[in-house]
Amino acid sequence: EGGPSARIREGDCAVLKRDEVFKAVSVLRRRKIIFEKQWFYLDNAIGHIYGTTFEVTSGGNLQPKQEVEETTTETKEAGTDNRNIVDDGKSQKLTHDDIKALKDKGIKGQEIVQQLIENSTTFRDKTEFAQDKYIKKKKKKYEAVVTIVKPSTRILSTMYYAREPGKINHLRYDTLAQMLTLGNIHAGNKMIVMETCAGLVLGAVMERMGGYGSIIQMYPGGGPVRAATSCFGFPKPFFDNLHEFPLSKVQSLLSGTFTTETLPADPEENALVEEESNGLTEEKQTSLQETEEEPAAEAAMEINPTEEQDTMDINAEDVEFKENKEKENKENVREKQIKQWERRKKLLEAAALLREKNADGLIVASKFHPTPLLLSLLEFVAPSRPFVVYCQYKEPLLECYTKLRERGGVINLKLSETWLRNYQVLPDRSHPKLTMSGGGGYLLSGITVVLDKGKSDCSNSEALKMEEPSSKRCRLQDLPC
Repeated sequence: EGGPSARIREGDCAVLKRDEVFKAVSVLRRRKIIFEKQWFYLDNAIGHIYGTTFEVTSGGNLQPKQEVEETTTETKEAGTDNRNIVDDGKSQKLTHDDIKALKDKGIKGQEIVQQLIENSTTFRDKTEFAQDKYIKKKKKKYEAVVTIVKPSTRILSTMYYAREPGKINHLRYDTLAQMLTLGNIHAGNKMIVMETCAGLVLGAVMERMGGYGSIIQMYPGGGPVRAATSCFGFPKPFFDNLHEFPLSKVQSLLSGTFTTETLPADPEENALVEEESNGLTEEKQTSLQETEEEPAAEAAMEINPTEEQDTMDINAEDVEFKENKEKENKENVREKQIKQWERRKKLLEAAALLREKNADGLIVASKFHPTPLLLSLLEFVAPSRPFVVYCQYKEPLLECYTKLRERGGVINLKLSETWLRNYQVLPDRSHPKLTMSGGGGYLLSGITVVLDKGKSDCSNSEALKMEEPSSKRCRLQDLPC
């Protein structure tokens, strides 16, 4: 289904790509999409293979781009350096109006670029590199092309890091890759995920597990936020073994006083839905508002009072209206009860899974302080299993490291930061990119072991220190002189 020749279908989640810019969208007919100062409809893309590059034609229609062989084989005329070129804005003979006229005629971007080159007085004097740069810049401006790709962890984490890093706590894509590796995430695992990264980390774990195994997502507040998870476009079965459990109930679960009576209230649930819809696309909301406003406007038109209207009819309508309202209210109450019952059932299932205390790993990537989180959540993880904690800053993890060392029950504790450097690779001009990421956050990883409750970690280490020299002394005494 998700192979190399997967086709774009209506209702899919897809990612639009242009150079290094990405945007996640839902593939729907007759929905106007604005991307990189271009507007278009995705109707014509349906049925094509993912990875196809389209050209935006008049009327916002997409057409698959024909592969054109670049005719740059002939030797170009180029200058030796750019020192004599003065950027006074007079080197281009074509005016804005001329370019607009060309666009209105329906002339393609490639031809417009060619005309710009021909009408530039300084193009021939520029060095070869400067000419390439000029062409690249103009192509970006006038050639309206967009590639539609299938969403993946790599693409979505790159997109979020570039567009809305605050929403994912500035978790850089290479740090996320490290988390998946250090957490030993694979199919068949039973994972605990605690994240406030809009569901990106959860989606990455789900993708890696491929629908096999189970995940318990710990969440703060009224409910889990999964705006980024919905961008992956996972099939329905992937969500069958996805459970959620509120952080507020963790202590009661550990102490044995857990009940489902005090569930998070409904208003919080509504707030969560709003938050999720904000995360995915603004267009959905605007379309909803429009549909709500239209009937209201029509109703206002109808209720214009006329002299012929009979008061008896109005009274009859009122009674009917009240009866309908009561029916609706009863149905709403019943729906709410069913929803609450389902939530309780799901909560009890998640609690049962946690009570087994045999999770295969723990992933934490949140805006909260990691120490209390980790100390309580590690209780649910089986011994000899990995855990990874992400934090945007180093200091909370240092504190966490010290606390875990004191507590014991963990080995191989490691605090790390990965360093990433992007390179521009072009003939004769490969160098690190000028805009480099300052920091991708820090990771604390380790492995759980059986915690010996009788002895503290310090006394153990002291005992070892005492034993070691004496055993060495014995060996020295045994040696013949």
